[in-house]
Amino acid sequence: MRVLILGGDGYLGWATAMYLSRRGSAVAVVDNYFRRCASTELNREPLLPIPNLHQRAALWEAVSGFKVDVHIGSVCDYPFLLDLFRQFQPDAVVHYAEQPAAPYSMMGHKEAVFTLTNNLVSTLNLIHAVKEVNRDCHIVKLGTMGVYGTPNIDIEEGYLEVEHKGRRHRFLYPKAPGSLYHLTKAQDGDMLYFYCRTWDIRVTDLNQGPVYGIDTEESRQDERLGPIFNYDDIFGTVLNRFLVQAVAGTPLTVYGQGGQTRGYLNIMDTMACVELALLHPAETGQYRVFNQFVETFSVNDLANKVKAAGEKLGLQVTIQNIPNPRREAEEHYYNPAHTGLLSLGLKPHFLTAEMMRGMLQTVQKYKDNINSSLIYPKVAWQ
Repeated sequence: MRVLILGGDGYLGWATAMYLSRRGSAVAVVDNYFRRCASTELNREPLLPIPNLHQRAALWEAVSGFKVDVHIGSVCDYPFLLDLFRQFQPDAVVHYAEQPAAPYSMMGHKEAVFTLTNNLVSTLNLIHAVKEVNRDCHIVKLGTMGVYGTPNIDIEEGYLEVEHKGRRHRFLYPKAPGSLYHLTKAQDGDMLYFYCRTWDIRVTDLNQGPVYGIDTEESRQDERLGPIFNYDDIFGTVLNRFLVQAVAGTPLTVYGQGGQTRGYLNIMDTMACVELALLHPAETGQYRVFNQFVETFSVNDLANKVKAAGEKLGLQVTIQNIPNPRREAEEHYYNPAHTGLLSLGLKPHFLTAEMMRGMLQTVQKYKDNINSSLIYPKVAWQ
């Protein structure tokens, strides 16, 4: 099929472009370089040096023979996006083009306005482009498990059946986001649900947990094809951050008590989940939700796994509990359903000791690039 990837330069976007092109799809990517520019502006450069998007596409074609079309621009620029839709005529769109970091959204007014505007306007523009050019085009939007919060009941997959005063109704599962970023992800989901009911578009919302991983099968052909791997306090996910801290010899920074539990998955499983959603599209007028994760861990669980794996490699790994910069429950019930993608055929990668050691060894290759001062959190929720 013809797949347009919005945010195709990002941690997940570029990996998805290579993955899908290698499996026979015609792929085009668009990006405005927000992640690169913000990393430079905030002095939070990624661990691996990464060529620009045009250079990545040329390198990928040279080593694999598969082509990825590159377009630089903002999805918030509707004429630009509409022209791209008319030129490329996508069968499906993977929407990664949202500001992805909770800490960034909580830095201050400027960052909050950008997060709110970028995330909602980009989604609205995408909806209108689909309506204008091809209403049958399948939107696959990257959501987040963070929209649910930590309720004291099981988290269902997108919807909840409610019985009230003798009557029953199926609602979107109640949302309790924990940052402005997560709030925008809840809002864009509500917006997509509205337009599914109003314009009969088709949408799959992938409520993804935190992702870890440094490479994919495609990027192993040349290390320059690797993802933009952030390990800092703004853009680095917790396990990626712990891996770098272990190699750098700095304590693993556990926020608060460390009982915060979430669903995690390997970057290679993100690619597989997106592919499954594309191969089995939502029905016309359907807003479909999958909870996209493989295993649940507390922050303490992850810290202890990194410590054990690091010590097997001769690293001196320590764990330090620090004041939590976020407003969140540090001990809570957490039991989310995630059967949809498994039923479509997902074969998960689990966080084994062998995988942990492999990731640590990869980080060790780039040890000289680590800036330990970027790891300690500098953004507080209040």
